[in-house]
Amino acid sequence: MKYILIIIVALCTVSFSAFSQKEKDRKLTAYLQTKQFSAPTVGNYVEIHIQFVGYTLNYLPVENGLIGEVAVQMTISQNDSIVNSDAYRLNTPVMVDSIIDDFYDIKRFALNPGNYKVNLQLLDMNSDKDPVKATFMINVEEFSDALAISDVLIAESAYKGGEESPFYKSGYSIIPRISTFYPSELSNLPAYIEIYNMNELSDSVYGLKQYITNAETGEELSNLTIYSRHTPEAVTPIFRQIDLTTVPTGTYTLNYTVIDRNFIELASQSFEFERSNDLESTINMSDIVIDPAFQASITSDSVSYYLLSLIPISKPSQVKLIIAEYKSKNEEKQRKMIQAFWKETSGLKMYDAWIRYKIEVNKVEETYSSNYQKGYETDRGRVYLQYGPPSRTFVRENSPSEYPYEIWEYNKIGVFSNKKFVFYNPDLINNQYRLLHSDMVGELKNPRWSYELAKRNTKNGNVDDPNEYNPDSWGNNSRQMFGQ
Repeated sequence: MKYILIIIVALCTVSFSAFSQKEKDRKLTAYLQTKQFSAPTVGNYVEIHIQFVGYTLNYLPVENGLIGEVAVQMTISQNDSIVNSDAYRLNTPVMVDSIIDDFYDIKRFALNPGNYKVNLQLLDMNSDKDPVKATFMINVEEFSDALAISDVLIAESAYKGGEESPFYKSGYSIIPRISTFYPSELSNLPAYIEIYNMNELSDSVYGLKQYITNAETGEELSNLTIYSRHTPEAVTPIFRQIDLTTVPTGTYTLNYTVIDRNFIELASQSFEFERSNDLESTINMSDIVIDPAFQASITSDSVSYYLLSLIPISKPSQVKLIIAEYKSKNEEKQRKMIQAFWKETSGLKMYDAWIRYKIEVNKVEETYSSNYQKGYETDRGRVYLQYGPPSRTFVRENSPSEYPYEIWEYNKIGVFSNKKFVFYNPDLINNQYRLLHSDMVGELKNPRWSYELAKRNTKNGNVDDPNEYNPDSWGNNSRQMFGQ
């Protein structure tokens, strides 16, 4: 899969009441991804999908509601020469029933195999703000002369037919889903692929294996594996709903492999996604045999401490078990639970994994503990243990208008890139920094974070612009550091 996020924000809907024109315009925000396909009469082509975040546009009243307009300009170049371009205006759907929804656009470009640079510019026609610009690279592979599988396209919604829709292809109209994160509320993953040039092969029938593997361990979820038979065609479209109900929290890869009658793999394609699913998870202590070396690393007066230190890296159902065992005050059972936890998470390498984690817990205790909180109980300690040490930190203990704060940046967290955390100390005492805002999925999101940070000596803004009285000034650069 090939994709780029222009600006990352939380997807949501909001009512019209928040959308009266204000003196300060909102800033247009959109998501972007690219997918590659092929067609017999066209050859290789690239689709550019854009998801506009509805509430970030400015709207004008019409008879039945509100409508917005965006100017879109795309240029595709290779070796400093423009090979394709498009410029157009796009009206939003009429926003009715007091709801502002996200909306989508798609453009297709026929391109020969090779590397290209894409320049994209988006302008809100009802705003005085400058256009949003992005530049990214795409690599077009050769799909038209041999057996191949297209990129995996995940659907936000899909239906058969709809030839008049710009999202139509091979019998389906597919609105793309650009996010790769699947929370427990989403039980299905609708996936679409195309297989090319099976008719060029010699056999009369071929198979397709569809399966999901754990991206970290490589283990196949065998209950979700599907084999299907296909007769050779120039283009074979495949659209399926994949049930994620039993898929636990983790990072996974959806795989497609074309095989012949001898189960020889001929072509493959994959798509990586993140799953969050609060399935019940137990820590089985019944078959635990106490390991003397493992237990020797935990002194009697620290058993409860190290048991609770597992909470930052535990699932919600595991946390309940840990707390219950802590309350039992039974040292032997607590020791067994610690060992059982690491056996479940790390298998035969449980001792090495535990020792590495213990070192980090001790480091967090020394660095982030306060008068009334253990290191792993603090926000910084929890984030450090859960995600590892940050790639970069920006620390500001003294600022003319802001509370002391730290910004942690992670180059990579699982499948996510360039994630940041803002911690601050509004009490101005101890070492008690609290998490104020993060753009990481599942973490605290606070659109007013920069206002809260500057609340030390700054009066309130308003709902549409919480930073109205919080202008950038010398020493007040938290928003620049966060990338806003």
